[in-house]
Amino acid sequence: MNIRVLTGSAVLALLAFACQPTELMPETEEIRNEIAVNEPLIIVGKVDAEMTFDDVKSEGVKDPASLQERTSGFTETFENASKTSYAGANANLSSGSYYMSDALIGTSGSDRKTGSRAARVRNTGYVMMNFNMDAGFSSVSVRHAKYGGDGNSTWSFIISYDNGGSWYYYGNSVTTSSTSLQTVTVNTPVSGSAKLAIYKTGGGSNRINFDEFKVNTGSSGGGGGTSSPTRDGNLVFGDPSKAGTSSNNYQVDRYEYSYAYDNSKGRARWVSWHLSNAWRGGASRQDDFRADPSLPSSFFRADQNSYRNSGFDRGHICPSADRTYSTSANSATFYMSNMMPQSPRNNQQTWRYFEDYLRKLADQGNEIHIIAGPAGQGGTGRNGYASTIASGNIDVPSSTWKVAIVLPNGSSDLSRVTASTRVITVNIPNNQTHGTSWGSYRTSIDYIESITGFNLLSNKYIASLEAKIDNGPTN
Repeated sequence: MNIRVLTGSAVLALLAFACQPTELMPETEEIRNEIAVNEPLIIVGKVDAEMTFDDVKSEGVKDPASLQERTSGFTETFENASKTSYAGANANLSSGSYYMSDALIGTSGSDRKTGSRAARVRNTGYVMMNFNMDAGFSSVSVRHAKYGGDGNSTWSFIISYDNGGSWYYYGNSVTTSSTSLQTVTVNTPVSGSAKLAIYKTGGGSNRINFDEFKVNTGSSGGGGGTSSPTRDGNLVFGDPSKAGTSSNNYQVDRYEYSYAYDNSKGRARWVSWHLSNAWRGGASRQDDFRADPSLPSSFFRADQNSYRNSGFDRGHICPSADRTYSTSANSATFYMSNMMPQSPRNNQQTWRYFEDYLRKLADQGNEIHIIAGPAGQGGTGRNGYASTIASGNIDVPSSTWKVAIVLPNGSSDLSRVTASTRVITVNIPNNQTHGTSWGSYRTSIDYIESITGFNLLSNKYIASLEAKIDNGPTN
C-alpha cells in the first residue's frame, strides 16, 4: 500500500473546507516545507474518550444492517489483539480494523506500554484506520516512546478525506526522543468524514512504540449535565509546578493520573486527575500497595512496608474508588507514589468524606477536575507527632489539600469555566484532633498557592475564582 502525501494550494483548499478553527488554531493556515499543516502539535496530559458505535466499512459503502454512522470517540489501547509480524496486514483491534505496515503489536519488556501491549513501528511504517470517522472529530492524541535502546525517530499524523485515496499531514512532524511514553495532541477539529493514520517518517530502523491512540468527537459531551460522561486528560487545567526531570519535581504521566514527585521528601508534590462516572465501574479494590517502577532507580521509592508501625495511614491522593472501571486501573492507584502519610482521622474520616462527596457529584451528572497533595511538614498520627517516617526518607505533611473544579458533563471544559463555576478547595490538618466535617476546612485556591508555591489553574486564570471560598452544600 502506497501513501501519497499531497502538497500545495489544493491541500489548503481542502483543509479550509474540512477543518474549523478553534481558540488554539492560528488565524491562517501555513505552509511549512511545502506541506500544509493545521496546527502545531501540543504536548499535554492524557485525555480519553469512549467508543459507543460499531465500525463502518472503509470502502465508503455501508451495510444496510449496520447503517449507524461512526460518530463517537474512542481510545485504542492495542490490548485486545495480536499481530506478531511486521508484514503489512489487517489487525482487528477493539476500536475497529486497522492496516499495519512495518508494524506489529509488541508485548516484550522492551516495548514502552501502559498495559501489556503497544504498537511498534519501524522504517516508514504506519498504523492506519480501515474505517472513517463519519462526522469528523475534535482532537486526536497518542502516546509515543522509543522502543528499547533504539535511537530517535520522527513521525506524523496523516489524514485522508477521500477514504484513503489521498493523504495529508495533519499537524507538524514529531520527534520521539524519550523512553518514557509522552502524549501528543492535535486540537484542530475536522467536520467531515475522514480517516487517520500514524506514519513513521524518519529514523530508519529505529522503532517507536505507540499506545492509547485516542480520537475525540463532539458526541462526547454537550453541557447541562445530561451528556454521557467521558474520561478526560489529567492536566487539562495545567501543570501546577511545571514538572520535568528534576529529582525534586519529577513528572510521571499515567493514564489514570499524573503527578510530580519530590525525591527529597519521598512523596508526590501533587497528583492531578479527572473524575466522572466513565472512570468508575465494578472493579474491586486491589490493595496491592507497591513501589512505583516509573521512578528512576536512583530515587527513593517507598514500598508496601515503608509506612509500617509509623502511626500514619498510606493515604491515597488519587482515590482507589475513583478508578474502578477495570482491575488494572484500580491497581494503578496503589503505587506508593500515590500515597502520603495521613493521620488515621484525616484519611479515614474527613478526607474520605470529601472523596465520597465528589463521587456523589459525579453520580448527579457532573465531571470534576481534581488536584491534590501534601503541604508543610510535621503531623500527628496514631503514635504521636512526627516530621518524617521511613528512616527520614518520607516527609510527613502538616496538612493535605485538594482543589476540585466541578462542571456538568460536557466537552471543551476550559472554555466552560467562568467566575461562577463551583470550585471546592480544602486544606485539612494532618492530626488526630480536627473535626470530621470536610466543609469546615474549605479555603481558596489563592491560599493553597501561597503555602505550596504552585500555579494551580495555569491554563485558566480567573482571579475571582481563585480567591473564592466555596459555601455550597456538603452532602
